[in-house]
Amino acid sequence: MTGYGLASADHENVKFAVEIKSLNSKFLELNLKLPKAFSDKELLLRNICSKEIERGKVSVSINLERGEEALKGASINAALLSRYYRQLEAINTSLGANSTNLLQAVLNFPEVISYTEDEVSENDWVILFDTFNKALASFNQFRETEGNVLKTDLELRIKNILEFFGQIEVLEPLRIPQIRSRLNQFLEDNVGKLNVDQNRLEQELIYYIDKLDITEEKIRLKSHCDYFIETLKSKDANGKKLGFISQEIGREINTMGAKANDAQIQQLVVGMKEELEKIKEQLLNVL
Repeated sequence: MTGYGLASADHENVKFAVEIKSLNSKFLELNLKLPKAFSDKELLLRNICSKEIERGKVSVSINLERGEEALKGASINAALLSRYYRQLEAINTSLGANSTNLLQAVLNFPEVISYTEDEVSENDWVILFDTFNKALASFNQFRETEGNVLKTDLELRIKNILEFFGQIEVLEPLRIPQIRSRLNQFLEDNVGKLNVDQNRLEQELIYYIDKLDITEEKIRLKSHCDYFIETLKSKDANGKKLGFISQEIGREINTMGAKANDAQIQQLVVGMKEELEKIKEQLLNVL
């Protein structure tokens, strides 16, 4: 599920900022970036993210910016720089090479410039951790809002499927008499009414009509739709369960379409399939 959370805090000329972003993913893919000074807290933050976020391609960016008064500048090893420079200048002279930008080249040599690592206090960690929790709360609120929108849409899709189902229930009792009438008419037209063995015809009709019966499919489809709504209202993360239920709904819809032998019912089945496909698309965004 997509999400976004941002929080920041200022304390003693130091700015703390935490940004959390996520995209859809079946599993938790966590990319955590934090200052080196807080590297010992990485495992703690990862565990919290795993528990709170559960799933998604998540990027957590933690930054600490110090004002000019709090910055500790870089230091240059003058002796090492001078030695490198003289050696490089001598080599250039012996080779007759261009000696332009020698200083720039030497500055990039190892250990010529060293940076003093920022020191952090326990209070810095307290402020940063509080900022992280605020960003996480904002992130979860964003996802909850999106989740409510998804929930409303999924409920609408199930409602639409049940409306198609209601129309099928109206048409279904009319189907068997129509089939019986068509078969009788076909036999009368081709072999004559007097030549039809009515007992044998009834036996064959019972067998044929039993193959077209969709009573069990209707019962199961209604049950699956009710269970989908019940699961959707649960506070737990039930994205996978909803996916399994939608598969069962699809199985009953497909069977009804295969057994219907009625143009109007099959049209309604197509409508139900369209709604189910929209449900499956949305479930990719649900935990």
